[in-house]
Amino acid sequence: MRIRPWRRVYLAAEYAALFFGGATAYNAVLRGKPPIPALLALAAGVTVYLRRSADFDRAALWRAEALRGQSRSMAALAGASALALTAGVAVRHREDLFDLPRRNPGIWLAVLVLYPALSVYPQELIFRSFLFHRYAPVFGAGPGLVAASAAAFGYVHIVFGSWFSVAASGVGGWIFATRYLRTQSLFTASVEHSVYGILIFTVGLGRYFYHGAAPAARVQLNGRG
Repeated sequence: MRIRPWRRVYLAAEYAALFFGGATAYNAVLRGKPPIPALLALAAGVTVYLRRSADFDRAALWRAEALRGQSRSMAALAGASALALTAGVAVRHREDLFDLPRRNPGIWLAVLVLYPALSVYPQELIFRSFLFHRYAPVFGAGPGLVAASAAAFGYVHIVFGSWFSVAASGVGGWIFATRYLRTQSLFTASVEHSVYGILIFTVGLGRYFYHGAAPAARVQLNGRG
C-alpha cells in the first residue's frame, strides 16, 4: 500500500500516543482500577471502525475454520509452556502453585468461562485486528507489524504493576500476533490467547495479571521489591 510520508508519520505518532501514551496515562490516573470497562469501550469503538473500513476483511473477525490447521502447533507450544511455567512456579514460589483452583475453585471456574469473552476477544480486536489494519502502512505486513503488536500488548500491562506482567505479555503478544498474521483469524488467535491466560491463572501466576495486584506490586516497579 502506497502512503504519503506525512500520513505515515501521523499514524506512527497515533500508534505511540494510543498504546504507549494511553497506557501510561491510565497507569498514572487509574492504576488499581478494573481495566475491563475501558477495554470493552475501546473494543466497541474499534469494532465500529473496522466494520466501516471498506478495505478491512470482516471475515478475519472470526474465520473459525483456520483453527484446525493450527491446532497441532498451538498444542505443542502450549504444552511446552505449561511445563515450563509450572516448573518455574514450583521452584520459585511453590506456595503459589495451583493457588487459584485450590483455594478459590469458584473464581477459577468463572475465569474459565468469562475470561475468553470479556477479556481475550476484546484485546485481540484491539491489538490484532485493529492494530494490524490501521498501522500496516507504518510497520509493513510482516515481522515489523508483529513486533509493533507485541510491544504495544506488552506495554499496556504496566497497569498490573509488575515488569513480569509486561515481559510475559510481550512474549504472548508475539505468539498471538504471529498466529493472527498467519491465519487472519481472530478466533484462532483468541483461542490461543485464552489457553495461555487460563494457564497463567491456573499454575499460580494470576496475581501478576489482575487489577488488585497493582498497588501491592508498585514496589517492584520502583526497584524496592
